[in-house]
Amino acid sequence: MKRLQALPLLLGLLFASTAGMVSAQPAGDMGGASPTRAQVKMERDEFLKTHRYDEVSSNWVLNAGSEPPAGMKSRAEIKAERDEFLRNNRYDTRIDTWVPLKTQPRDLNAMSREQVRSETQHFMRTHHWDDVSGSWMEQAPAKKKK
Repeated sequence: MKRLQALPLLLGLLFASTAGMVSAQPAGDMGGASPTRAQVKMERDEFLKTHRYDEVSSNWVLNAGSEPPAGMKSRAEIKAERDEFLRNNRYDTRIDTWVPLKTQPRDLNAMSREQVRSETQHFMRTHHWDDVSGSWMEQAPAKKKK
C-alpha cells in the first residue's frame, strides 16, 4: 500500500525535474496553460520506458543503456557538492540558518580585552561543560515567555 502512495509522488517529481525547473506557475512557452492530458501521458510513458522501480532501495532507477536527461548531475557530483557545503558551513539553531565557517583562525592578540570578554561571556551563556563526554556542548536557546 505504501508503494502505491509513493508512486504518484515519485512520478510527479521526476516529471517536474525532467521539464527543467520546478515552478508553481505554468511555463511561459505553453501560453499560460497547463500541459494537456496527452502531454502528461506521453511524458509518463517515456519515463516508464527509461526507468524501473527498485524495490530494495525504494527508488526509481535508470535502465541500463539509457542516458539521463541533459543537464542532470550525477549522484557523485551532488554528494560532493553536499559534502563541500557541510565542510564550509554549520547550522546555527539560534538564528535558524546556515552560517559560513571562517577558514582562518582568529588572532586573539589583535582583539581588545573587551571583545575577548564579551565573546567569552556569550560562549558561557550558550555552552556548558559535559563531564561525561569531556567536551563543551551547545545549549538549546532559551524560550521566551509570552
